Amino acid sequence: MSEKQQPLEDLQHIKRMMERSSRFISLSGLSGIAAGICALTGAWFAYQKINVSRTNDHDYLQTISADVQLMIALLWIAVLTFAAAFISAFIFTYLRSKRNGIAIWGAATMRLFWNTAIPVAVGGVFILRMMHFGEYELVAPACLVFYGLALVNGSKYTLGEIRFLGYAMLVLGIINLWYVGEGLYFWAIGFGILHIVYGAVMWYKHEREN
Repeated sequence: MSEKQQPLEDLQHIKRMMERSSRFISLSGLSGIAAGICALTGAWFAYQKINVSRTNDHDYLQTISADVQLMIALLWIAVLTFAAAFISAFIFTYLRSKRNGIAIWGAATMRLFWNTAIPVAVGGVFILRMMHFGEYELVAPACLVFYGLALVNGSKYTLGEIRFLGYAMLVLGIINLWYVGEGLYFWAIGFGILHIVYGAVMWYKHEREN
């Protein structure tokens, strides 16, 4: 290495150290792909449940009972889908952190957690209140919008590319406000396809060489 190249190498090393201390850079593209696959699987099960409910003939009281049972089933599908996506994302991120020799839990992780958790938590309360008033048609766009806000808000504490995923979620959620009856399809596109595309791009850009 020449003497002229040494200062440049030193600056790059300092930059990497500063990024490690200020941003959580161990997000794995495979986490996004896994989360997207889980979301598409959950959307498929939800679609099957909805189709079965629509094809069955009920009287008035049976219809009310069937609607309640459908909402409970969809809620369980959503919970299990989220749990599977979270666990798979954590596993791939943990493996990348271990491979890079970076602690998965630290000050940068805490900043990322709080800046994404607050919009998600507020959105969760807002959505539950909407459901309490029977505004189920706005649940899907609200999920996309609040999740997009969480990604944009947390992007400054992790890889910057996640901001564009947040923007895409926001746009998709806003469009869904004019197509409220198609919420499941928008969910599948946002939480499923967009996550897979984002994960593939991130893997190709940051992990492929490893």
